[in-house]
Amino acid sequence: MTNVADTPAARPRRQARGERRIGQILEAAAEVFAERGYEAATTNAIAATAGISPGSLYQFFDNKDAIARALAERYADELAAAHDDAFRGKPADLSTAGLVERVLTPLVQFNRRHRAFKTLFARTDMPPTLTEATAPLQAALSDRVVAELARRTPGATPHQLRRAATVAIQVTKALMPLIASAEPDESAWYLSHLQRLLVAHLDLALPRERGR
Repeated sequence: MTNVADTPAARPRRQARGERRIGQILEAAAEVFAERGYEAATTNAIAATAGISPGSLYQFFDNKDAIARALAERYADELAAAHDDAFRGKPADLSTAGLVERVLTPLVQFNRRHRAFKTLFARTDMPPTLTEATAPLQAALSDRVVAELARRTPGATPHQLRRAATVAIQVTKALMPLIASAEPDESAWYLSHLQRLLVAHLDLALPRERGR
């Protein structure tokens, strides 16, 4: 006798329930990571915040590291979409200041929406697990920035482009937690200061080619 739960018609429903449960766990994990930090967070706390038993959580994730990796993948997908929006159209026609503003705007919005992002990934002492999880995200952002700088400065060498992009990304990474968490007036000041820093850096890093 065929088990109804194992029929082809039932499998999409099971899959949909599983996806909802995974989403529920990741939302709870983001909340716990943001409030407690990565090291102090536990799977028990994540399960309690999600309103499920630890056993239910372990049906989908083996441990806290696996949850963090899944959360990193979710953030990577959303940031990729934000980057697509930032680079859509003809950013090469923008001034340096215009390009910086276009790229920073979705990044600021993303960081304000996701408190756990800075807790997990905007830090210089990330555990190896998180470093591994965020490596594709960091590489993708670096490649996008290098590609845009190359279009704007065709005479620059690959080393010049990569070096300029690395500094720009690291400066942004350092100031983004302040911008995302400060009060509105303070946040606006930090953002404006970051924009000016990046414009000055790019003009200094690639002085002959830019002409803007």
